[in-house]
Amino acid sequence: MEEIRLIEVKESIMSDNDATAEKLRAKLRDKKTFLINVMASPGAGKTSTILKTIEALKDEIRINVIEADIDSVVDSEKISAAGVLAVQLRTGGFCHLDAGMVQQGLDALDTDTLDLVIIENVGNLVCPAEFDTGAIKNIMILSVPEGDDKPLKYPLMFSVCDVLIINKMDYIGLSDFDIKALRERALKLKSDIKIFEISCKTGMGIDEWADWLRQQVKTFTR
Repeated sequence: MEEIRLIEVKESIMSDNDATAEKLRAKLRDKKTFLINVMASPGAGKTSTILKTIEALKDEIRINVIEADIDSVVDSEKISAAGVLAVQLRTGGFCHLDAGMVQQGLDALDTDTLDLVIIENVGNLVCPAEFDTGAIKNIMILSVPEGDDKPLKYPLMFSVCDVLIINKMDYIGLSDFDIKALRERALKLKSDIKIFEISCKTGMGIDEWADWLRQQVKTFTR
């Protein structure tokens, strides 16, 4: 019997993707286009947060959005209704975006005229954390109804993100969500992660988040 050959497919895929992501980041730096990758569970408020961000920044920062879903164009329609161009990536079963997919989305945009591109990744806390999209910053949204134990269950997601947005703070009084515990767990995984508490319903914390992003974009595009 011939010896079995073992091929580490995932390792090869990851390596190729990382190289593509670095090339993409270099292009974005040359164009001075700031790219953020927004990740979260379905229903955590990705689209709502992006819409609030657009509302806060669109008069001073040129923004486009890349939307990713297994199917449908529902979120792209919401972004377009807010007056911002959205490109829809239909993944056809893939539970994440990688750098090659993002490059296809960027090719459909005029990045020479943009300051900020926001990726809304496919909704889940596992696969998107494993693939570098070429983004300058990774953003994670966790909603209060999901619970404060998510850093224990999905440590990689919290480890790869530069920003944690805790959304739906208007529910905090109706739950046993422990903000202090959540912060301690997140900071244990990444000591320099930025944490913002917001409510897309009431507008709480949106200005603080938008101010941080505004400064990041302006510093990057100088």
